[in-house]
Amino acid sequence: MRAGPLAALLEIPIVGAPLGGGPSTPALVVAVCEAGGLGFLAAGYRSATDLSGEIGEVRTRTARPFGVNLFFPARINVAEDAVAAYAASLAGEAKRYGVELGEPRWSDDDWEAKLAVVLRERPAVVSFTFGCPDREVVASLQVEDVAVWCTVTTPAEAELAASTGVDALVVQGAEAGGHRSSFDDTDAEPVPLLSLLALVRRTTDLPLVGSGGIADGAGVTAAVNAGASAAQIGSALMLTPEAGTSAPHRTAFSGDAPTSLTRAFTGRRARGIVNRFLRDHDALAPSAYPEVHYLTAPVRAAARAVGDADGINLWAGTAYRRARAEPAAELVARWGATL
Repeated sequence: MRAGPLAALLEIPIVGAPLGGGPSTPALVVAVCEAGGLGFLAAGYRSATDLSGEIGEVRTRTARPFGVNLFFPARINVAEDAVAAYAASLAGEAKRYGVELGEPRWSDDDWEAKLAVVLRERPAVVSFTFGCPDREVVASLQVEDVAVWCTVTTPAEAELAASTGVDALVVQGAEAGGHRSSFDDTDAEPVPLLSLLALVRRTTDLPLVGSGGIADGAGVTAAVNAGASAAQIGSALMLTPEAGTSAPHRTAFSGDAPTSLTRAFTGRRARGIVNRFLRDHDALAPSAYPEVHYLTAPVRAAARAVGDADGINLWAGTAYRRARAEPAAELVARWGATL
């Protein structure tokens, strides 16, 4: 029997969200798992070799089940002239930080190699973001005793994912930080989590993992009461000592700026704390992922290196102000104790 039922994976119904770009670390995954939750490694933007190494590191530190998240290589139509115009508008940013803009290009994020890693290493769960693989891929993981989850943002996406035979759905509400996990990068108004859970429940009997705006035990309870089998928490873990969150990103969490959805940093809508870069460039940013991600990467790296929070993507959910700089295991245990 594969490790599909959530009860077999979780002592308490809390999932540590995969936080790409640095915050998710083996140490954070281990801490969440050892507290009785399910930690996730974020494979996005990492090489297959690095991913394999991180899986090995987690396994040396915990015998608990854990997950790995992969970006599904969905390719959207990109207007090259819009990307070129956006690049021209960023000339001042390149000058500000003394770097050259990156080359906008499409990439599948090393999809085949990373898929081979998880098939070989067999983590308890593999989840997918930005789309859902076909039945053949899903079944190839399940036959290796790997449960398959797919992240969805609408009832229609939930129906499509369910038709591929996945074991569970991660339901991402409007409040979630970071990239929208939608199968396509649209301007549709995202649905708040509790409403979305009710809508998705009408389409499927699969276990649901609620994600978005959950930052404490009350949020976990609300998601479970709304039909989720577990709650996925990301932003509330980003100040933990185990997280690899950068110093300027941590500092931004102490402020009170609002969050907003933007394509300014990567070309795909994502929720982050509003800063100078977002205000200056959001209006011109095209729907072009990952082309814009590669275009702005040198600028963001340079801004991060000098500690400038106004030049980097400050991914955060709407409840980011409730994040606490405490050990992850203590937070997870506290959240779970409220149920």
